[in-house]
Amino acid sequence: MDRGTERAEQGSAAEPAEPGRVPLAVVVVDRDGLVSHWSRGARRLFGTSKEEAIGRTALDLLPVSGALPEEQDTPYAACDGLGPDLESSLDGGLSYPAAGRARLTAPGDGRVDVLWWAYPLVGPGPERLLVLAADADGLRAADGAFERIAPGFALHTDFPGAEDLARRLPEILPSMSVGESSRIVGQILELGYPVLEFSQNDRVPVTPDWGVARRAERTARRERAARALAAGEPVPEELRDEGEDLEYAAVRERLEFLNEVSGRIGTSLDLSRTIIEVSRAVVPRFTDVAGTYLREQVVAGEEFADGVPDTTTMWHRVAVEHTDEPGRWDDVVPVGEAMPFPAHTPFFQCMTSGEPVLVPRISEEMGHAIAAQFEKRDIRPLITGRSMLVVPLKARNVVLGFMILLRHPERPVFNDMDRVTGAELAARAGLVLDNARMYTFQENVAETLQDSMLPHIPPRMTGCDIATRYLPGTQLGRVGGDWFDAVKLHGGCTALVVGDVMGHGLNSAAMMGQLRTAVQTMAGLDLPPAQLLRNLDDLAQRLGETYLATCLYAVYDPIASELHLANAGHIPPVLVRAADGRSELLDLPTGAPIGVGGVPFEAVRVRVEPGDRLVMCTDGLVEVRGEDIGVGLATLCESAAHPAASMDDACDTIIRALNTRGGRKDDVALLMARLGGIEPDDVAEWRLALDPADVGRARAAVREQLHDWGLAKLVGPAELMVGELVTNAVRHSHARPVELRLVRGDTLLCEVDDDDHELPTLLNAGPLDEAGRGLRVVSTLSREWGTSRTKTGKTVWFELTLPRR
Repeated sequence: MDRGTERAEQGSAAEPAEPGRVPLAVVVVDRDGLVSHWSRGARRLFGTSKEEAIGRTALDLLPVSGALPEEQDTPYAACDGLGPDLESSLDGGLSYPAAGRARLTAPGDGRVDVLWWAYPLVGPGPERLLVLAADADGLRAADGAFERIAPGFALHTDFPGAEDLARRLPEILPSMSVGESSRIVGQILELGYPVLEFSQNDRVPVTPDWGVARRAERTARRERAARALAAGEPVPEELRDEGEDLEYAAVRERLEFLNEVSGRIGTSLDLSRTIIEVSRAVVPRFTDVAGTYLREQVVAGEEFADGVPDTTTMWHRVAVEHTDEPGRWDDVVPVGEAMPFPAHTPFFQCMTSGEPVLVPRISEEMGHAIAAQFEKRDIRPLITGRSMLVVPLKARNVVLGFMILLRHPERPVFNDMDRVTGAELAARAGLVLDNARMYTFQENVAETLQDSMLPHIPPRMTGCDIATRYLPGTQLGRVGGDWFDAVKLHGGCTALVVGDVMGHGLNSAAMMGQLRTAVQTMAGLDLPPAQLLRNLDDLAQRLGETYLATCLYAVYDPIASELHLANAGHIPPVLVRAADGRSELLDLPTGAPIGVGGVPFEAVRVRVEPGDRLVMCTDGLVEVRGEDIGVGLATLCESAAHPAASMDDACDTIIRALNTRGGRKDDVALLMARLGGIEPDDVAEWRLALDPADVGRARAAVREQLHDWGLAKLVGPAELMVGELVTNAVRHSHARPVELRLVRGDTLLCEVDDDDHELPTLLNAGPLDEAGRGLRVVSTLSREWGTSRTKTGKTVWFELTLPRR
């Protein structure tokens, strides 16, 4: 960016500016047509002092009479004014920014070549027009080097309200998109003085032709050829070269535009960001308004049926980019709205044919027909009189959506070349959107698969609170082999599991799903931790030798306040003691990974106290490439011991401490359990003789205990079910007494143990059958029930929901 400076403004108008410093004349005209600001650059360029200019009619100070001659042999119009376009602006007749060139009589001797820009101001303030002008002599040294010159406006101009005017630039310059204006304002506020921006890559609608003297004749000839081409008339023989050059230049400009758009879209696979990029790429250079509509399945990242869209197809408005004042379109056509389109509309024609639809001008009749789709909203003022081009967004011969492009009435209407350009633009945008759509679809599939494989563990289980976290290793592959689980066991115990299948991707995730299911099944059989890992290793051998896995399995007994743990090649867990806040890595036999085969596993028992916390995770959390894993384990211990208001906060503290070190590429599974335990007063146990008379004693004991616990509402169903289970146990036991236990926790748990190893099954008992009704009663009245084998026999249990207090 080349910029004007204060020192440059203090030079004379005729004096060439230093390279990179081009002074600007800044004039502001209010709604009464009076000059409200006249910069020093304006005094030098137009020969009138600020004191003389302020408050005077702009038409008196800016000589605008005279028209551009048909033939010209000077670089600019040889007239004593800035031309009819500026005169129209000063009179309030121009609602769209304009730019031009002129030759003025200098205050001293000679003439001055001038470039000018006029911006209508549409904000709520008194300013109506911003006029910027520059002496073209300062640009002669750069002949042919630039494709665009665009003025900037800054706080250095010293008229009242300049700061507010500059900050409102996105609102008051209707020629630019809000995003482009915000970019310019950011540069202006940083620089703090008027600027001219030169670009070798960009073109904008408001750009004067600023050639120098030796190009003047060719410019005039080109203008005559252009008028002939626009009118559809044959180009005169002497101008034919210029006509061919113009056609070539137009084609080249279209290609440059398409190349530029292609470079600006598709920078990511995020669908929302891609939609915004596509919309902003065409505003304001190609169009003034761009509305993008997509099928609802595309927005949701879902598949949809083949075939041509019809009048029932729902289209979501996903973006509206425009150069109008902010908010003008928001209420009438809000982003996010979904609607079908009737068959008589040009939009339906575009989406069914897959071809662009060109409407040179939207008539009153068509505007009324389009507006009929918008209930209680009058869209006609926004579209009537504008030129419209509807282009399909399609990929692989499937229409994903379409774009509605509108030009202001002041701009040239869309023509056949624009139709071709729009079709090519839409084709490129369609491919980018389809790639983003498919990526979104794959992401949804991956997330669904991962969610289905990771359990949804309740935050509260018998005697413990649980919190978990899962983080994918990469955003491109959201599924992996890490898992955690918590399985409810008999006797109020809970199995806590964390595992990691080596590798990543769908194959690892599939193996993980099989191992996780196996662990759940074997945990339900109350297998001891070491035996469970032994069986899991045997299963992995049968599944194949392709994958290895590590696994940490722990059983928490809240009544005995004990952990029973076994490890298969996994990193050790951390135990945080509630008494003093000290954390330690539990010293467990490491064991070999699951899948090695033929390796024994050992289990250890660890005493715990109520309030202690157990932290189990996969190595992706603590291991970073190039760093000793001991550093990560030490950080894990330290962060796990940090006080936290909740279990979720404690998990987040660990993640923040370990996940910000960089270099993590593996998945992360984290499980934390706060071991609350069960108080001895909440447990009642009885030993019953193998005598049918003890069934009544069991009922009486349960009734009395529930009254002591304040659970009188549960006496009826509990007595009935205990009687059924104790009767069955007494009937089938061999020698050992029957054991009855009640546990008051989050639910009321009742367990009946005997020495018979055969598990009872639920039967359909007929009216005359003597057996089979007991378990049917238990199944009907209980919240949950089950059976499991023990070393000495079996356990049958049921739970009842505690009444609300």
